[in-house]
Amino acid sequence: MSAIELQSISKIWGATTAVDNVSFSIDQGTFAVLLGPSGCGKSTSLRMISGLEEISQGKLIIDGKDMTTASPAERHLSMVFQNYALFPHLNVEENILFGLKVRKTPRHLQNERLSKVAQQVGLEQLLDRKPAQLSGGQRQRVALARAIIAENPICLMDEPLSNLDAKLRHIMRVEIRALQQRLGMTVIYVTHDQAEAMSMADKVILMCNGKVEQEGTPEELYNKPATTFAAAFIGTPPMNLIDPIACNLGKTMPQNGQDEFLIGIRPEDITLSDTKGLKAELVSADYLGADTVVTARINDQEILVRTPGKVTIAEPVSTRLQWHEEAVHIFDKSTGKRNDKVKVQSF
Repeated sequence: MSAIELQSISKIWGATTAVDNVSFSIDQGTFAVLLGPSGCGKSTSLRMISGLEEISQGKLIIDGKDMTTASPAERHLSMVFQNYALFPHLNVEENILFGLKVRKTPRHLQNERLSKVAQQVGLEQLLDRKPAQLSGGQRQRVALARAIIAENPICLMDEPLSNLDAKLRHIMRVEIRALQQRLGMTVIYVTHDQAEAMSMADKVILMCNGKVEQEGTPEELYNKPATTFAAAFIGTPPMNLIDPIACNLGKTMPQNGQDEFLIGIRPEDITLSDTKGLKAELVSADYLGADTVVTARINDQEILVRTPGKVTIAEPVSTRLQWHEEAVHIFDKSTGKRNDKVKVQSF
């Protein structure tokens, strides 16, 4: 049975549709990520699941029960917010226990759960401190502990790491994922950061303009993007979307079909050559340490190439670009949707 199922859910404010007929299901124990750019409807979807926003249309099923109109308390969910939402006048222990006290949980159970949860998130030595005395990572651990201590089977997280620096975000990603696996929780995690989605998720639900663009494992979204939006959003740097006419690739496409398609190739699947391949000009290089992202140009089309080591380009340099047939993705130009029926040659 699915832990959560959304059936044609929509959120409408006047003439604005923020979430448009969204459907997906999440199995128990799954770490699911709602991914997409700002304004795509991912946080609104999470708030409808939590009960903080009313559902305009559709049905929400939690643990097999219709919870479309249920109150937040009836849904038995925990939530971790972007801004931590800690009480500044309460210490760490009091913040963690706040929800249990409101629900009048017996004191001995509060103490038992506090001891276990504080150890799980590494807060045993900080229970008497106020939030102002904590680092960003420690505050996020308090917010996690407060969600975990309720012992709800489902936890919702709304961009919980966005206020942290890059190093701390990486540490917290590892900790949150390990904690979820250890506790067997079902997690729905909202982020615009594809690195978080790719490194943490069992299932990614990619959203755009209030709709689900594609859902699947991180590997499926990366290796087989369903649309040009998915292709360009997933991957750093993003997939090249090449117009075959602009790049003189007509002979690699079906006859009279080159104006109907876009060719997608990941930067790491393109190699530079002096002797064979498509003629291009290297115009700039972005050195990243282990490798370099080079910008090549064919006529007016820019193509990114990821190549090992350091490449320095002081002035435009002539080169050739190569790739294999299996590295090519084809998309219909008019719809942006993937087309696996069309095959192209290696170059």
